[in-house]
Amino acid sequence: MNILKSIHHIAIICSDYERSKKFYTEVLGFTIVREIYRQERDSYKLDLALNGQYIIEIFSFSNAPQRLSQPEALGLRHLAFAVSSIEEGRTYLKQHGVESEAIRIDEHTGKRFTFFADPDGLPLELYEV
Repeated sequence: MNILKSIHHIAIICSDYERSKKFYTEVLGFTIVREIYRQERDSYKLDLALNGQYIIEIFSFSNAPQRLSQPEALGLRHLAFAVSSIEEGRTYLKQHGVESEAIRIDEHTGKRFTFFADPDGLPLELYEV
């Protein structure tokens, strides 16, 4: 019996809370579900949704340790977002000052994708569906 139902959320610790908040809401279009300042931890927690579905939690912690964060680094590889058109997605990102890699093709599915990064270098992907 499988007890898992679905992925509930992805948690991200950022280095600059306001910069990440702006990137995920104004550039990527997530909506704010709730924003909490936890005084005892001197930390913000921002809950974000995409098309009404709760997806990402953004945390701010002072002095969070650095971590390697490339698509091929050990650990969480990347967070991928589905798009209808990879060209439109890349154009949109570029208009918002976000560079992306050249378009790649998945050799098994034939689908096109590209990687880009959030303000802290977290690897993100656009995947054409």
